[in-house]
Amino acid sequence: MSAQPDHVPVPPASLAPTAAAQVLAQLRASARADSWVPAFEQDWVRALEDSRHSYSLSPLHGVVRAWQARLEATPAVDAFLASGRDDADGVDLADALDGRR
Repeated sequence: MSAQPDHVPVPPASLAPTAAAQVLAQLRASARADSWVPAFEQDWVRALEDSRHSYSLSPLHGVVRAWQARLEATPAVDAFLASGRDDADGVDLADALDGRR
């Protein structure tokens, strides 16, 4: 008897070829553009170099998905910060995104 998983993990949805450009446009239009655009560009350059060495688009897709998640979470984060609640016990985004990949 071989061990078979009782469920098949769902692969992430494929990204449009223009996904990175769309994310960058959203970042440039956001209130956090001064810090987020350079951070995205730095992540993109690093992922591009990884892709060149691995012949895989996975690093690039990972960057786009991480930044899409940040953009999606922005309204909730803004609402939380505006509420005046204590955020000292926050969770690192990398830890939160590990379950989504």
